[in-house]
Amino acid sequence: MKAMILAAGKGERMRPLTNTTPKPLLKVNNKPLLQYHIESLRDQVGINEFIINTAYLGQKIQDYFNDGSNLNVSIKYSAEETGSLETAGGIKQALPLLGNEDFILVNGDIFTDFDFASLNQPLSQGKLAHLILVSNPEHHPKGDFAINNKTAALALNNDVKYTYSGIGRYSVELFKTVAEGKQPLGPILKKAIKNNNITGCLYSGLWSDIGTPERLSQIKILIEN
Repeated sequence: MKAMILAAGKGERMRPLTNTTPKPLLKVNNKPLLQYHIESLRDQVGINEFIINTAYLGQKIQDYFNDGSNLNVSIKYSAEETGSLETAGGIKQALPLLGNEDFILVNGDIFTDFDFASLNQPLSQGKLAHLILVSNPEHHPKGDFAINNKTAALALNNDVKYTYSGIGRYSVELFKTVAEGKQPLGPILKKAIKNNNITGCLYSGLWSDIGTPERLSQIKILIEN
């Protein structure tokens, strides 16, 4: 199984930190956010083939990690030359690199102690993705999806919703009919959820969307002290 790490965003809310550094290269305890994911997926799941999509300051990410051999993995890059294609568009472009098997998808700008080994389990029969949800952070209080506790199926209409963590196991089939170009992931997930094709579970451990300098500072205080 391969993993794709999303690293193409501009990180505009992180300025001035991202004026010269792509957000996934911002460091916690002297290690880039993106490197935490590579090492966790390598050590916990045994993944050694990675796809990283890049756009804004993408060459700096390639220069830092090169082919991944310094981390005992193989990294290939899907450069989005015209700017970020958004999540689904980026995955669509990277399909030739991902192959035909399920893959793990991770947002490059989150920080978590999630155990990726739980994503080793194959998708349930007929399902197109299994998403990891978290309790709603202050900046996203309404959440994204609900969970049927009996079947693990995700739903859209429910009083209790949780936030998509940016972590999941996906089938490439979910993206084969997606049009090329700039495509957000949300509508694709919502359509599949309506068709009862996506499962999920709630994670209650450490997770942070590093979307602002303040959130980065909070994680640094927690991890570095």
